[in-house]
Amino acid sequence: MRNRLYNARLLTLKDGDKVTSGEVWVKDSVIEKVIIYKTDNGINNSKDSVSNYNSSEIFDEQIDCMGNLLMPGFKNCHAHGPMTFLRSFADDLPLQQWLNDKVFPAEAKLTGEDIYTLMLLACLEYISSGITTSFEMYFHPEMIAKACRDVGFRVVISGTVFGNDDNKDEAISTLKNDYKAFHKSDKLVDYRLGFHSEYSCSRKLLEDIAELSRELKAPVYMHNSETSKEVTDCINRHGMTPVKLMDSVGMFEYGGAGHHLVYTDDEDREILKNKNIFVVTNPSSNLKLASGIAPVKEYLDLGINVAIGTDGPASNNNLNFFKEMYLTTALQKCKYSDAAAVSPYDVIKMATVNGAELLGLEDCDIIAEGKQADIIMIDLLKPNMQPVNNIVKNLVYSGSNDNILMTMIAGNILYVNGKYRLDIDPLDVYEKANYIIRRIECSL
Repeated sequence: MRNRLYNARLLTLKDGDKVTSGEVWVKDSVIEKVIIYKTDNGINNSKDSVSNYNSSEIFDEQIDCMGNLLMPGFKNCHAHGPMTFLRSFADDLPLQQWLNDKVFPAEAKLTGEDIYTLMLLACLEYISSGITTSFEMYFHPEMIAKACRDVGFRVVISGTVFGNDDNKDEAISTLKNDYKAFHKSDKLVDYRLGFHSEYSCSRKLLEDIAELSRELKAPVYMHNSETSKEVTDCINRHGMTPVKLMDSVGMFEYGGAGHHLVYTDDEDREILKNKNIFVVTNPSSNLKLASGIAPVKEYLDLGINVAIGTDGPASNNNLNFFKEMYLTTALQKCKYSDAAAVSPYDVIKMATVNGAELLGLEDCDIIAEGKQADIIMIDLLKPNMQPVNNIVKNLVYSGSNDNILMTMIAGNILYVNGKYRLDIDPLDVYEKANYIIRRIECSL
């Protein structure tokens, strides 16, 4: 399969926030060629694009981008996609009550087939939102992998074990087996070691996970310091914060990430910096659950890498990356009384390049020859994108899902001009998802 995307603006992120005009050729799953036009004169460079095109080249499909923007797809670095079934079902509660009274009892009723259907629903939302990869922390990884493969969506699956000393051996066995089954299993599916949180694991289980990390020389990912109560309770249990506890048991020797990291002190941040631990900020979820605002500006000032996640659609309640990008910068402006606290370019980099690095997908970070063709097209010919004073700022401050014209993953166009190119029927997925939550609701 060979595609040509021409007459486009390009935000490749290879050269910072520079926007050029040109075209991209894709062969199978890989970017074959990036052509920068000699003339960069605005919206319509069709004459110049023709001069760069050799008619002897054969393509399966050619798309005139009409001056719209091609850029790398968004990487959703913390998600629980199958929680789509709880969208607007478990709301307006603080985290622990939300989990214990609403989420955990409903999740206990899910089957593997349910999770497959609900992950399909999440993929539909991801694709129409310009998200080309998600980092999924949920049960039944085999069903998450199957759903993503069936759609053609790229996914990295995180372990989500928890437990006490009585079932720690089972948890470690699960991590080992899933790592063996899914780590770099194919071009669309990968796997990372992970566990739910400090408060859901015994110290001995944490020590065993750290030992497994050292054995496999693999990074570890977890919910960390999401609420002030979580941090206080951890100090009461272990005499230290969650970040310091993880460091003390050797959890950070091969890197990884903490999801949320809303409450950290200076010593915590020094550990994150020295151990090259990523922060995944989830602003919408943290706001909705009244958890707080992560100190993203301070992380960036210290040179700590930050990526962005939506969290689950039960605590967000959608998977809209434009909203996450806007809140990532806007909340920092308010938190630090500084209108320039986090720049739009910093946010775009978090949403793409940083996310790819966190997930170990270095071939999905930018638009360049030899990279994976995970590309989205942004509609600049909408009122919210005009006038074109600064495209990067428009993306972060003005962008919305309505601006997604095309989503390409591994060279396959899965969504274009408001329509899916999939082998599944979205209406069928919606019907099944509604059946799942009605069935569970009746059994609670």
